[in-house]
Amino acid sequence: MKRYQTITLQVQDGIATLCLNRPDKKNAINFLMIDELLDVAKQLQKSRDIFAVKIMGAKGDFSAGLDLGELNNPKNTLSAIYQLIKPSMSKFQRVCLIWQQLPMPVIAVVQGVCLGGGLQLALGADIRIVDHKAKIALLEAKWGLVADMGITHTAYGVRSDVLKQLAMTAEMLSSVKACELGLMTHVSDMPELMADDLIAKISSRSPDAVLAAKRVVNAAHCINHAALYQEKYWQLKLLIGKNRRLAIAKAYQDGITFVKRQFR
Repeated sequence: MKRYQTITLQVQDGIATLCLNRPDKKNAINFLMIDELLDVAKQLQKSRDIFAVKIMGAKGDFSAGLDLGELNNPKNTLSAIYQLIKPSMSKFQRVCLIWQQLPMPVIAVVQGVCLGGGLQLALGADIRIVDHKAKIALLEAKWGLVADMGITHTAYGVRSDVLKQLAMTAEMLSSVKACELGLMTHVSDMPELMADDLIAKISSRSPDAVLAAKRVVNAAHCINHAALYQEKYWQLKLLIGKNRRLAIAKAYQDGITFVKRQFR
């Protein structure tokens, strides 16, 4: 089995367990992790022996989101800008949306923190089971950014007014509240065990019927490239704007005042 630097993949009895493995960074998503997740997803997409995928994080956290320290590196900033200006889907969007294309159910087991890009990755799964102590947030606004990793597609179960509020405030949610709002599917004291029980139920059904169920439900929310473009368009504007730099400073010190809104 192929070895990765930022994730682990184990396959046992037809279940693939994919673990985000940067525990010293609370499994923050860096550029290498995105590439490795995409590589794993492409492998799983071809498999006829795997009937379910679990995505989870190492050492008690799902993911703290994008690794902003790495994103602020000038070389990586240029790479991110390229992803935003190219005409096709960005890799930030693909890494969250690709799980919808897999021919088997994908279940996210959410523990600890699940923030920003980490939440968007979890939203890309078919089902999300969250630990009752977890903390969940669309944290991008805190850093002067906007959720741009396919959120227009993966959060379709959340009311638009609720989603706007979460994206505007970066409000931290309890697992129960996140479930009530539609960000999560189930709350459990033992989320991985609940995921295993659910996988056992699903595996007792025809794998073709399971695939069909996933494809039919997803067909109600086909890829809207105009919406994905809006994600990229606004993120690019925010990255080059003055208030983004001020938002970073405001996160670490009081008394920072934003300039007037730059964009229409």
